Amino acid sequence: MKEKIKIASGQGFWGDLIDAPYHQIIKGDIDYLVMDYLAEVTMSILQKQKNKNPELGYAKDIPELMKRILPLIKEKNIKVITNGGGVNPIACANAVLEVAKNLGIKNLKIGIVLGDNIKDNIDSFISSGAQLRNMETDESIELVKDRILSANVYFGAFPIVEALQKGAEIVITGRTTDTGLTLAPMIYEFGWSEIDYDLLSAGTVAGHILECGAQSSGGNFLGDWQSIPNMAEIGFPIAEAYPNGEVIITKHPNTGGRVSFETVAEQLLYEIGDPKSYITPDCIADFTSIKLEDLGNDRVKVYDVKGFPETEFYKVSCSYSDGYSAISTLTYSWPQALTKAKAADEILRKRLANLLLQFDEIKTEFVGYNSTHGPLAVQLDEENINEIMLRVGVRSHDYKSVERFGKEIAPLILTGPPAVTGFAGGRPKPSEVVAYWPALISKKLVNPNIEIIEL
Repeated sequence: MKEKIKIASGQGFWGDLIDAPYHQIIKGDIDYLVMDYLAEVTMSILQKQKNKNPELGYAKDIPELMKRILPLIKEKNIKVITNGGGVNPIACANAVLEVAKNLGIKNLKIGIVLGDNIKDNIDSFISSGAQLRNMETDESIELVKDRILSANVYFGAFPIVEALQKGAEIVITGRTTDTGLTLAPMIYEFGWSEIDYDLLSAGTVAGHILECGAQSSGGNFLGDWQSIPNMAEIGFPIAEAYPNGEVIITKHPNTGGRVSFETVAEQLLYEIGDPKSYITPDCIADFTSIKLEDLGNDRVKVYDVKGFPETEFYKVSCSYSDGYSAISTLTYSWPQALTKAKAADEILRKRLANLLLQFDEIKTEFVGYNSTHGPLAVQLDEENINEIMLRVGVRSHDYKSVERFGKEIAPLILTGPPAVTGFAGGRPKPSEVVAYWPALISKKLVNPNIEIIEL
């Protein structure tokens, strides 16, 4: 058993800093690089890509990244874990193998975690008693079953552990929990069992701190954000983990950003519901038990985490087609910028009503005034605002109504209030609305499957 391991966050989402994984490898010593690419909407995007091309459906940044880091991870014996396989982990793994071949790398083992994609098995699961009711509305999935775009089970850390036990140097998964990516190396290296709930919860908390990349090392910091040094070269967080469940959150020396009690505590509050019951497939972590100690020099100790047994269910993330939408903007300038924008909105809405178009929703925002805080926006002097962007969006199950909306924006330039600009790119076109359907499924009905491919 190792005395400690260093697990480095390389991505917080698909689209995060491209160079972050590379910098985590070259700027200091680490044992694992974990990269979280997935969000609920990402899965539907990837599924659409796979539907058009069976060789796609994964984070396409990964092969390009591997060209840079494969020689380094082999040299430094760094293992890589990512859920960037999306809805096509096998294609992702094959793409990485192709990169390795082109680089002349040999003796590379890639573990693939499969089984999370249940889109094609919805009917059989329903027949087996899985109701897959919406967790928020309790509606039956029958309402949207024929419009489902993607359906993925959230697996936890243990399938990744199995891949590591089989010798995988790179593990590529589908819809694995963000926290599971970090927890898995701790289970594997320290020999934690499936009933070590305090330890599993400690690793889960560490994963929660790392999952959003630099958000725990000074990025997006709501405190004294102006004091965060050198954000242009911000260092991503690293979890220095120990067998007893203690974790020190840190970053590489001489990188930008800051790891402090405040930055770590703020990240701990990110996207949690009941703080005493943070539910994952591996355990239930009690966030109220967490203790933090700022050790200085960008090192924060996380310890004394308590946990409870996992539930009997996996969460299922489904996306489904829910109509069409279109958004367009115009910018009105001083004087009376806000007054002009409001008048233009009234004119547009009346024209849409006169056309008898069918919309589920029409939403207007005045960017520069209320687009962030809505009705809570502070009242401004409407006469002296430099400029206001009018942004109008519509949503409907009627494609033709959304399409016609797009033809009513440009006419406002010459048939509405004066001093308008900012119309570019042509008429807005309808795009598909993707809605979210969260559900639960018994763990007895779904089994992860691990495959190993190698050079």
